[in-house]
Amino acid sequence: MAGKWHLSRRTMLRGLGAAISLPFLDVMDNSPLFGADNKRPTTRLAYLYIPNGVANGAWQPEEVDSQGRIQKLNAWMDSLNPYIDDITIFRNIWTPRGNGHIAGTATWLTGGGFDGERLNAGGASVDQIAAKHFKKTTLLPSLELSTRGEGIFTSSLPRNTLSWIDSETPASRDIDPRIVFDRMFRAGKSGLSNRSVLDLVLSDAKRLKRRVSNADQHKVEEYFESIRAIERRIQFAELQQLRAKSTPGLERALIRPDAEIPEDHGQYIRTMMDMIVLSFWSDATRVCTFMLDHGQSNRYFNFIDGVKGTWHALSHWKDISGKTEDDDKRTSWSTRDEKRDMYNRVTQWHTEQVAYLINRLSKIQEQGQSLLDNSMIVYGSSLADGHEHEAKDLPLVLVGKGGKSIKAGRVLGSNKDLSMSSLHLAMLKRLGVPSNSFAESSSPLGLS
Repeated sequence: MAGKWHLSRRTMLRGLGAAISLPFLDVMDNSPLFGADNKRPTTRLAYLYIPNGVANGAWQPEEVDSQGRIQKLNAWMDSLNPYIDDITIFRNIWTPRGNGHIAGTATWLTGGGFDGERLNAGGASVDQIAAKHFKKTTLLPSLELSTRGEGIFTSSLPRNTLSWIDSETPASRDIDPRIVFDRMFRAGKSGLSNRSVLDLVLSDAKRLKRRVSNADQHKVEEYFESIRAIERRIQFAELQQLRAKSTPGLERALIRPDAEIPEDHGQYIRTMMDMIVLSFWSDATRVCTFMLDHGQSNRYFNFIDGVKGTWHALSHWKDISGKTEDDDKRTSWSTRDEKRDMYNRVTQWHTEQVAYLINRLSKIQEQGQSLLDNSMIVYGSSLADGHEHEAKDLPLVLVGKGGKSIKAGRVLGSNKDLSMSSLHLAMLKRLGVPSNSFAESSSPLGLS
């Protein structure tokens, strides 16, 4: 029966106050009206940003053969080793005019200039150009995600903005996993927040499953279980806060985030990563940015074994007295090597969170490929070595094959500087965005 009818790519399951986009199913018609056809896979784009750069040498592979193919990554990038065939690492790529924690963050995706005196990022960011292209295609044009900031720079607009609608208008960002979830799966203010979104669409889901193949039923079940897992995680965070409020002294003794934000920073990051997976899997959006922290983050990573001090202080690894302007005035280090090792451990920890996202994307199948194969995930920073505030040879890795359009598993670049604007232009081309230039570049970076 399933072979006698087709679903639109934009079919949604609906219930009281809820609507769920579906993943790609065999029974769907892949109508060109919604940006897909039978020859071209649906490609997604995400930019994952970390501030404060990385120590010199902590990003480049340990072994590369004579053809530029990556054989082994270094210890700090080790979590990406299972995905060597899916990654591209760049050499000597840079942002033309952006530098420092303010300008570098604000122009990382615009390729524009920022003088620190006037709010002008130089133009729309690459993700917002792509979002405009998909505006009538997906439920949400794009997602702009960020963690809740920590430290004295949390109120600095340019340090907290990657995405720009135009040169002077920042795109709003979401720091709350539950709000992101509701944007994708809840319609309006239903007052049914205590009920599972899947329960609300249950009857519609049952009707669908009676009409599709066993393979499609399995895809739907797998997708639903992922949604339920996130619902359980959000509910657990809410229960933890209620427990704190009902336990004398506990709420005063612990500084807890709101219920929507997990207390554990690693869990927080991974929940946001799960939002990216669901948004791509359901085709709720094809464009996403995620600031894993704001520019010049002063977050403490003391929960990492052997690490002490704030991230920004660690990035200035040559200063060990604990008395410079970058320090908290109570943490010091014995040697530069010790401090640089801690700096590298923070880099390693963030790369492990990215590896979690990559692993999830690699296990989801659609259109005969994995969701990772059909994605382009750019991960990196607007600074190179944090101590020097270098804007040359930026730490950047591209993960995914963009629907077979990217030849991965290698290092790209030479002794000649490459503009990151050329990388942005190459991304837009692969999304089908009609654009012949981006910022100062009219030559897309060769990735195939």
